[in-house]
Amino acid sequence: QVQLAESGGGSIQAGGSLRLSCVAGGLIYRLNCMGWFRQAPGKEREGVAAIGSTGGTTYADSVKGRFTISRDNAKNALYLEMNGLKPDDTAMYYCAASRFRWNYLRPGRLDTADYAYWGQGTQVTVSS
Repeated sequence: QVQLAESGGGSIQAGGSLRLSCVAGGLIYRLNCMGWFRQAPGKEREGVAAIGSTGGTTYADSVKGRFTISRDNAKNALYLEMNGLKPDDTAMYYCAASRFRWNYLRPGRLDTADYAYWGQGTQVTVSS
């Protein structure tokens, strides 16, 4: 199996920055694309950003220009640099991994159905 472990969440004031990390373990050879998703109370889980094995990226419109996704394949790690945080960014953030290659993901590349492996999540709370 594959294990994903997130870290780096916390409470912060609006305008601040946080960096989330995710480390993958287990049968990592199965992994291809990786992504960050978030879920606020009472809302559906939504895609935030995704990255392919060779570095292609995509972002939700709500975070473009503020968040940056990156990965370090040598460390089996995924990161999300979040700047200019807003109260609307408050959510549980999940690391996810897909067995699919970049071009085989559904349009937008942020569909939860394409990601078979999920971490337990890390909470991000942004106060105004």
